[in-house]
Amino acid sequence: MNIFRLTGDLSHLAAIIILLLKIWKSRSCAGISAKSQVLFALVFTTRYLDLLTSFISLYNTVMKLIYISCSYATVYLIYLKFRATYDGNHDSFRMEFLVVPVAGLSFLVNHDFAVLEILWTFSIYLESVAILPQLFMISKTGEAETITTHYLFCLGLYRALYLFNWIWRFYFEGFFDLIAIVAGLVQTVLYCDFFYLYVTKVLKGKKLSLPA
Repeated sequence: MNIFRLTGDLSHLAAIIILLLKIWKSRSCAGISAKSQVLFALVFTTRYLDLLTSFISLYNTVMKLIYISCSYATVYLIYLKFRATYDGNHDSFRMEFLVVPVAGLSFLVNHDFAVLEILWTFSIYLESVAILPQLFMISKTGEAETITTHYLFCLGLYRALYLFNWIWRFYFEGFFDLIAIVAGLVQTVLYCDFFYLYVTKVLKGKKLSLPA
């Protein structure tokens, strides 16, 4: 495992922990898109079904189980435990506009027309756009809490680091996965405006606001 993948995984884990702590400590899920969290839960579920069929390493298994369990814990906190604080009016992005095209694309463009492979491909495509409901929600409300922006920054950093991971693996291992790379590029591009605002505002102590 190279340093880019390790730091990318840690950044991803940090994002999940930041979000869970934010909800639990504030006893509120205000400003958080439940739809994005449902999509991420779907991403991890479809990607890590190989837990039932193969063992790669203890690290790999533990991280997969953490991602799955934390994603469903987040959905539980939003929809059940702290449902009264959930802002469903602003979380209005239509998930089917993402899930249906992504499902169709995963059937058409994949490495192998097999169930697990199609589900893995679906998860890769879906992850690249799963953050859109959250970004759409922020654009509708016009601003985001600092903790939420830290969560988004860690997610974007995770994806950017994975791009470097793929470059490393191509040069040193001869590994190249066009589907994962293209999806990763799409996801990173979606974070570009957010990264700029994060650096210019949040890190200077200003509240992040986006145009409605």
